Amino acid sequence: MTPPLATIAVVPRERFSIAPQSLLSILDANAGAELVYVDAGSPPLVRQFLEQRAVRHDFRLISTERFLSPNAARNVALKQVRTKYMALVDNDVLVSPGWLERLVECAELTGAWVVGPIVCSGQSPSERIKTAGGSAEIVDENGRRLLKARCRHHGKLIDDVSSSLRREPVGQVPFHAVLIRMEAFERVGDFDEQLLSTAQHTDFCLRVQAEGGTVYLEPASHVTHVPPPPFEDVDLEYFQLRWSDAWNRSSIEHFRRKWNLADDDPSLAAMAERLDVHRRLTLEPYRRMLRLLGPGPARWVENLIIAPWEQAASRRRYPQRGAPDRRAA
Repeated sequence: MTPPLATIAVVPRERFSIAPQSLLSILDANAGAELVYVDAGSPPLVRQFLEQRAVRHDFRLISTERFLSPNAARNVALKQVRTKYMALVDNDVLVSPGWLERLVECAELTGAWVVGPIVCSGQSPSERIKTAGGSAEIVDENGRRLLKARCRHHGKLIDDVSSSLRREPVGQVPFHAVLIRMEAFERVGDFDEQLLSTAQHTDFCLRVQAEGGTVYLEPASHVTHVPPPPFEDVDLEYFQLRWSDAWNRSSIEHFRRKWNLADDDPSLAAMAERLDVHRRLTLEPYRRMLRLLGPGPARWVENLIIAPWEQAASRRRYPQRGAPDRRAA
């Protein structure tokens, strides 16, 4: 029997309630790859499900009693990989049949160090694109080093842009699902654990290209990220830590210093704003009540009262800016 070329490594992204559905999609689509699953602080029922599936399908389950940042979990999985490639998958992603085979085929034919699929977004296998790769580069403008990064085709249907989708080098691909050549780690090192919440894939892809490696988009491979809301109670603790003000600001500042970016880089300011907005998704039930006031008053209350209160609450609850040490609920 031919040994597998890839090991699938599943890690937590921001919540746990989608994890069973995600794992089943991976098991259904798996064509013989090895599987390592990092379970970092899953609630009891999810952990029980993972343990049962690990026995039934004979994959490696690594459990911790505390939450881990995604990059910390990726490094735990990395130590277990003995194959030519590592295929990372977030625990809230649904994969499609053939997704891994197409990524491996691309890497084998092109020599790419990193290969990403089309990532769609929805509550089930979707055709609406979240990202089809993107650009990422550091540029000098008037003596200032700035990050220029963007994703491609966000919000569009695959059929509407299919003529422009092709296998090609790109600046970055997200870590929702990604194939990485293990030799790349010998050149760029492990995943940066000081990036607790953001810029993780951008940083890694920049490092790969700085060492002469290539990043490719493989449009024949599709996965679907299942975004919140809704949230289940078991999701809230990790989600609020994962996107806490402390983790977000610490990550952005570390990324800025690491790449020697300008203090006032507008892309980093926009990144911080997006992260704050994302964390406040947990407030959706209150937003629905605010909408009864009408669009204008609802925005006023959100911007001047709710948002500052929520940010202050995050700072009080999660004051630490260093490595994660919160215990699992």
